[in-house]
This record gives sequence, structure tokens and C-alpha cells, in this order.
Amino acid sequence: MGDTLTLEMAFPGDDIPTQYFDCRFTCLRMPLGFEKGAERLTDDEGAIHAWWQDTEDGSVVAVGRIHLIPDESDGSQSDHAGPGAAICPAFTPLISDHGSLRPAVQIRQMGTREDWRRQGLAGGLVLALEAAAISHWGANTGWLQARTGAIEFYQSEDWESFGEIYDVSGIGPHQSMWKTLDLRAVE
Repeated sequence: MGDTLTLEMAFPGDDIPTQYFDCRFTCLRMPLGFEKGAERLTDDEGAIHAWWQDTEDGSVVAVGRIHLIPDESDGSQSDHAGPGAAICPAFTPLISDHGSLRPAVQIRQMGTREDWRRQGLAGGLVLALEAAAISHWGANTGWLQARTGAIEFYQSEDWESFGEIYDVSGIGPHQSMWKTLDLRAVE
């Protein structure tokens, strides 16, 4: 990791720079043929965002976000804002949860620019997002829907796969994953 990168964060209600969304679009939506705007989610204002920013030119090179899953929700939701969004499936353990898994949070929209991959940036984002969710919401568990190419990465960060691989229309095959969050593990 270069000396020119800083880890930045935005909490619910904070301003999120345009460069953050530009990176999200470039990494996650543009390669799939989505229109500009598909990188935005309707609940971005209520989420915690983390990114690596180059202090020399202001560009953002890696992004991620985490949000609180409402107590009445099983985690299913639209993949992006706007028309034609695929619906991501529920996290089945949350359907019958009676409180032991809550507060529950979900990591979404993780992406690193190709020329910055394999330098530990995504791991730093995951760690920062987990710690922020624990301190901000008292999160007990984390959930995510990993593209199959990212499963091994998340496993290296102690996330566990569950259920079958499924297809998110327009995005590709995914695997649901979860993790018990423990503040002592991220300190």
C-alpha cells in the first residue's frame, strides 16, 4: 500500500464524495453494462461508508459500505436504485431469528480498482466497516452476498458461506456469507 492512500469513512448523514461513487460505478456497475446511477442505493444516507483515497490526486481506489438490517427485515432488497433492479434474496437465518443475531448488518458494494487489487485494501475496508458497525450500532452479526470470485477473499476475513450459490439477475452468481462480530477481534 502506498504512502499516498488514506482510509476515509462517512457515517449516516455525512457527506459522501462524488469520487466514492465514481469508484463504485467503475468497479462494480460499468463492467456489467449498467448505466451511471446504478451505483447509488436508496439507503446510502443511512449506511457507513469506507474508502481508500489517494491524497495526491483525490481519486478513490477502493470502496465498501455497511448498513443496519432493520429488525423486521430478512435482508432481501433491491440490488440498486432505479428501474429493473434485481432483488437480492433473504438471509435465511434472519427469517426465524428471535433476536440472537441482531443487531445485524450487511456489507455491500465492495470494489477495488483493478490496478490497486491484491494490496490489502479490501481487507482494510472490511475491518474498518466491521469495527464501525460494532461501535455505531452494537452489531452482533454481519451478512453479505459475495460474488463467487470474492468468496475466497471473504473466507480469509473469517466470513462463512451458507446455502446454495444463486444468481442475482444481471450481476451473476453469488454466495451468502455471515460472521459473528466481536469488537475484541477488530481492535
